[in-house]
Amino acid sequence: MTKSALNEIATNELVRKRLAKIMALECFRNSKLEELHAGVYPSSQSGDYSDVKVVTPYGEISWERLGRFSDDEMKVLMIDVVDRCYQFLSELLDRRCAAAIIERLKLRDPLPRWNDPRARLSGNRQGQCDD
Repeated sequence: MTKSALNEIATNELVRKRLAKIMALECFRNSKLEELHAGVYPSSQSGDYSDVKVVTPYGEISWERLGRFSDDEMKVLMIDVVDRCYQFLSELLDRRCAAAIIERLKLRDPLPRWNDPRARLSGNRQGQCDD
């Protein structure tokens, strides 16, 4: 990544927001999450799913208590997401790729239907920015 590209990310909030959205798409949305998301999802007459139960050989589980991913599925998902984040960062840090990515993001929002990101944390995360 060139100093110019890094400066653009650091100083251009619009580029940062668009970069965050494309990173979420490439690293998470298009990951193994799609396989976990596929399938039949129950309907709820009450609207809050308090009327939905999963029947197992060992009894019923209310929808509110039901885990959606097993530990094994979560592990597979996280390995895939980490690999995708690594690939994304590798491309972003490549001089040629970074310039092209930044220029595209300056010109248009690749995901205009998605909400723009907003900061959720104030200050640093658990001292990670401390010297």
